[in-house]
Amino acid sequence: MSDSQHAPPILRVDDLHKVYDASNGPVEALRGIDLTIQKGEFVCLLGASGCGKSTLLRIIAGFEQATSGSVTMFGFGIDRPGPDRGMVFQDYALFPWLTVKENIAFGPSQRRLASKDVAGITERFMAMVGLAAFADRYPHQLSGGMKQRVAIARVLANDADVLLMDEPFGALDALTRSKLQEELIDIWRATKLTVIFVTHSVEEAVLLADQVVVMTAGPGRIDCQVQIELPRPRDVSSPEFNTLRRDVTRRLTSHIARGRALAATADS
Repeated sequence: MSDSQHAPPILRVDDLHKVYDASNGPVEALRGIDLTIQKGEFVCLLGASGCGKSTLLRIIAGFEQATSGSVTMFGFGIDRPGPDRGMVFQDYALFPWLTVKENIAFGPSQRRLASKDVAGITERFMAMVGLAAFADRYPHQLSGGMKQRVAIARVLANDADVLLMDEPFGALDALTRSKLQEELIDIWRATKLTVIFVTHSVEEAVLLADQVVVMTAGPGRIDCQVQIELPRPRDVSSPEFNTLRRDVTRRLTSHIARGRALAATADS
């Protein structure tokens, strides 16, 4: 057993429930979520649209509150956003009036660091995501992939411990998505960050994760957790990769089939 397995987890989710008040009555989004994440682990939350994976991520980020249960980081309860958890969205969420350099420098500047330290941090992470040559461009002058690199660098510059990513590559073309997946793994290795990554793509989850958390819909629960022990870099065409992909796909789709069977029985 590795030292990381002996260490206390960076994040714990215990018996988490989330219920929304809707016009036609309460809607249960999450039921009984239990999850433990170790420091430096890359975890993918995998599930179909509407399974609650983004809701769970937003609760971990502190943007939403659970109805019951708890989320703790280093043993302390999470009840609001904090710089220790950085969020990367599918729609980039950049400040359109700031340049690449200014977007990345925003967090360090808000922490009132010395100007030379802000400049050093900004240059470091611009270089890490390959955008040093675009420092003075504005978001509207960038491609989708470049915007997402800025979003990632902005979180890194803010000295987060956990990188939360909500389908960050979902709107990108296949080639750009593949390139950014490779770059994300390189960044994760270089920074030793803990990453929680939401996706509905089985291939993306198996490609990136140490642990794939398969979620079910109606209400969202954890169906199973799959450890991915393939060495990196991973080859999506290898027999080993495709065996795992089929296994995760089977786990993801089995609960859908069970749900349809139960619905059919209820209607009969």
